[in-house]
Amino acid sequence: MLSLETILTFIAAAVVLSFVPGPDNLFVLTQSALKGWRTGVVVTLGLCSGLVIHTVAVALGVAVIFQTSQLAFTTLKVIGAAYLLYLAYRAFRATPETLDKSSGPRGFRKMYLRGVLMNVTNPKVAIFFLAFLPQFTAPDRGSIVVQMFALGALFIASAFLSFLAISLAAGFLSRSLQHSNKGQIVLSRIAGLVFVGLAMKLIVSQRQ
Repeated sequence: MLSLETILTFIAAAVVLSFVPGPDNLFVLTQSALKGWRTGVVVTLGLCSGLVIHTVAVALGVAVIFQTSQLAFTTLKVIGAAYLLYLAYRAFRATPETLDKSSGPRGFRKMYLRGVLMNVTNPKVAIFFLAFLPQFTAPDRGSIVVQMFALGALFIASAFLSFLAISLAAGFLSRSLQHSNKGQIVLSRIAGLVFVGLAMKLIVSQRQ
């Protein structure tokens, strides 16, 4: 079992890391500002679902493939970068009408899946988990696999609450833009630039 000290230290580190600017929280920020806090929460659920997949991969050793195989790492990051560029294209082409259509059950489902894909197609997340989680495990505390799952769950909970705070904060900006077509378009173009930047950052990233 994890000690209370380990749990508290891990949660503190996870919260700090969740607020460090990166693809996930920037995606939550831009989508919440564009489409409201509810969309941000849906995106957050998608991203956290992706973290579940990464946790399972790390606990079962699958993530080692991305750390040891340049081909696997490159393939996944190219897919991730291509998806980010696709999102950038959609953001540059967006109009107030298309932004309004992103709400509702169908729109929320689409945003949830985008969150999952954003997270899963980033091999850096798998490698980060592979490097980060084991630092808080110890053989004398029982099964390493169980500890990894527990730490993964704690990280996901910390990320969810952190991203939720970002969603709510950005949602206030969304309210001021609801009646400003120009403001929505400007923010959409900014989101597009953010996606392009994240895609470029991902494509030049290297295994560490």
